[in-house]
Amino acid sequence: MKENRYDDQEFFDRYAEMARSHKGLSGAGEWPVLKEMLPDLQGCRMLDLGCGYGWHCRYAVDQGASAVVGIDISERMLQKAKQLGDDPRITYVRTAMEDVCFPPESFDVVISSLAFHYVEDLQPLFRAVFRMLAPGGKFVFSCEHPLFTAYGSQDWYHDEQGNILNFPVDHYFMEGKRDALFLGEQVIKYHHTLSAYLHGLRQAGFNLNDVQEPMPTPQMIAEDEEMRNELRRPMMLIVSAEKPR
Repeated sequence: MKENRYDDQEFFDRYAEMARSHKGLSGAGEWPVLKEMLPDLQGCRMLDLGCGYGWHCRYAVDQGASAVVGIDISERMLQKAKQLGDDPRITYVRTAMEDVCFPPESFDVVISSLAFHYVEDLQPLFRAVFRMLAPGGKFVFSCEHPLFTAYGSQDWYHDEQGNILNFPVDHYFMEGKRDALFLGEQVIKYHHTLSAYLHGLRQAGFNLNDVQEPMPTPQMIAEDEEMRNELRRPMMLIVSAEKPR
């Protein structure tokens, strides 16, 4: 399923209020870890799957990338990306990630930020990325952690006074569609196990380089005490893989 909630004006406006929307990469809690996992971008050709506002695209050209393609299913997202800073080295294309098709070895780096939990079947996408990457190319992505997506509601259990008790994890091995609450709206996401991500990459031909579960930094907790709750369960997963030479 290729759901596109971001072209709904009300939903898009709510997304615009998030810290990562108006602060950019500095407002994304996982960015310090993701940044360290990215390869040298100097002179590279990069593809961003689910580019949103284009923050990672602009970062790549700032780091010397020679050409960047940003893919997103949302026209509103792509319009915002261009408004925030158009660059002749960046090309934005409106399409679903599952439909992306470029010639073999078109890119040196493929990245994706918090988008794969909207993909029903990961394996065809992983195979497509492998084909589009040049030998030695890097594939780095973040997604919602499988423990976070398993139950579906993506909300804490609270006591009668509203205090957090715990975070529900259930039906972990039952992959597939979940009805999640995001930005006050019901959104369709897809749960994949950790094995589905990692073994799926190996099946597609990739070598795994690194796997990280980012946590809030002390600075983030100091700025927002509620961020301390993010130490109670993993919310995100970041994976780095490589196409063999």
